[in-house]
Amino acid sequence: MLIPSPKWLDSGANAWQMAAATFVALQSIPGLVILYGGIVKKKWAINSAFMAIYAFVSVMVVWVLFAYNMAFGPQWFPFLGKPLPALSADFITGQATVPAAASGMPPLAFPMATMMYFQFVFAAITVIILAGSLLGRMNFKAWVIFCPVWMTLVYTVGAFSIWGGGWLAQMGALDFSGGFVIHLAAASSAFVAAATKPEVAAAR
Repeated sequence: MLIPSPKWLDSGANAWQMAAATFVALQSIPGLVILYGGIVKKKWAINSAFMAIYAFVSVMVVWVLFAYNMAFGPQWFPFLGKPLPALSADFITGQATVPAAASGMPPLAFPMATMMYFQFVFAAITVIILAGSLLGRMNFKAWVIFCPVWMTLVYTVGAFSIWGGGWLAQMGALDFSGGFVIHLAAASSAFVAAATKPEVAAAR
């Protein structure tokens, strides 16, 4: 038996949202994987490439378990959403919405699964951009821990504060292209990470 599509679903809007998200995903895998593997010394090439691959995968796991709702779910604190799983069929097939920002947004004509995928690829590429400052500097075992911790404590705060309807959004802050949520967060964290042990660079 065929189940009719919900009235709110716009197949064109959904297809474009998925395509746009996939273009961003390709910037990470294989884009930055190849870039990072090619710009470092030969002995660090595999490690650097796998840093990008692991970041992509680990963010995906954290994203569906709790981070998506911390960034775009119901408000918990002025700067953070509630850490809830985003795995149920009812949740991912329902109409996409951002609860804390819904009053200022037009209705979204695609399912929550598409919204989660679209926002995931931006979250993942943010961590991978950050990885560029740590190539040849961080042990892979440390990176395994760093990625989910940074995603939980840093990215979700910035994403909810502006895109998720948090305190900065309520003050009128806008970020249409990720200049704050993605690039400033990655750049400032990368600067701190790279500057933590400057003697590493000097030792080379």
